[in-house]
Amino acid sequence: MKTYDIVIIPSAVLKQTAQPVAKVDDVIRAQMDAMLQTMYDAPGIGLAANQVNLLNRVLVMDLAVREEEEAEKPNPIFMANPQVLWESEERSIMQEGCLSIPQQYAEVERPAKVRVKYLDYNNQEAELEAEGLLSHCVQHEIDHLNGVLFIDYLSSLKRNMIMRKVDKLRKQNIL
Repeated sequence: MKTYDIVIIPSAVLKQTAQPVAKVDDVIRAQMDAMLQTMYDAPGIGLAANQVNLLNRVLVMDLAVREEEEAEKPNPIFMANPQVLWESEERSIMQEGCLSIPQQYAEVERPAKVRVKYLDYNNQEAELEAEGLLSHCVQHEIDHLNGVLFIDYLSSLKRNMIMRKVDKLRKQNIL
């Protein structure tokens, strides 16, 4: 199956706003499938189009545990043009990481619950109510489509420290 290369910070595409898709057709479904395989191979639990150098509003997620001992059946979620309709006033803090910011993690505060409207794999309008890890993941991926990274929620000191660590990994040819 086709896969994509994941772009790493400070790639400019990660700070750009993705454009809506007209509809989920065979071309977008092929992109979604390739993105999902790319995410599984990485491995990760979410991937937005910006992260594979595409600027359309498409993301994929799968929170199913893939480790062999606890493996669950894959449960992919495909979204085109996701839009947050509602977010709770209640807040949640979770440690987040990102395939475009490898090996770096930080605690990020977000709304604890959200309701998201989107087009699914079959071009049908759908809604998702999310809380916990799913809520953080979908907000993280929608942020990508808006050119926002999880490190943008951190202090400039922490953000710059992470940027330097990624640069060091790149110079050591680890990335």
